[in-house]
Amino acid sequence: MTTPVKRTGMIGLGAMGLQMARHMAKKGFEVSGFDVSAEVMSKAKANDIATLGSSAEVGQKAEVVVIMVATGEQVEEVITGSLLGKLAPGSVICIASSVSPELCQRMDKLAAEKGCGVLDTPVVLGQEAADNGQLVIYTGGDEKWVERARPALESFGRVMHLGGVGTGQIAKTINNLLLWSCMCANYEALTFAKKIGADIPKLIAALGEGSGANWSLSRWGKSTGKWAEKDMDVALEMAQDAKMPMPLSGLVDQMVKSINQEKMKALLS
Repeated sequence: MTTPVKRTGMIGLGAMGLQMARHMAKKGFEVSGFDVSAEVMSKAKANDIATLGSSAEVGQKAEVVVIMVATGEQVEEVITGSLLGKLAPGSVICIASSVSPELCQRMDKLAAEKGCGVLDTPVVLGQEAADNGQLVIYTGGDEKWVERARPALESFGRVMHLGGVGTGQIAKTINNLLLWSCMCANYEALTFAKKIGADIPKLIAALGEGSGANWSLSRWGKSTGKWAEKDMDVALEMAQDAKMPMPLSGLVDQMVKSINQEKMKALLS
């Protein structure tokens, strides 16, 4: 019988990663972490996270490691340059960053050679859900690795196992395409409504009761939107590889570059 996981690690302790690590610590896991920012490391230490000097040191200590860094290049560097040389067989790498399914599949093959597993575990519902430990975790990978990592993952959210490695990233990408499309439509519609004299807060409340209701509209002004450009690039690269025309998504890609939290909040005043 496999011994339950007690030691977890977090690589990338930014706004989302710190909260995920904090919830693991609150659930009784021995959590170690690393980030390139000294300021962020200080915050982590104040939240009962053992801060270590490198990703490799985290890999040497943890049985389940969650990665929440900015880019696919950083994910690959952390895994191939640090973790795979230090993790014990039976350990699990959870890629929470939004990256391509293909990258996750390549990392899984490399990890398998070391007797380790890889799951893609991107999260949705944003910062508020991370703060409250209520993220939804789109998960792809072998069932045995999902079950090994599940207690750690469920400390900060709800696991939805969608299939093999890469399927979590596919779900996150499609979720985001729909979210950004709604966000752009909301921005255009609310800008028009304000131009012709509508009280926007009252209008949003009313629209929430109608068939045009959507998650982005219900949280208007709370989202920063700052992650959209990077994740949109991942989505469009996937479409290019699949030789799939995405005319609406191409337009949304251009529109999200001009929308930010300040502009969204301005519509409410």
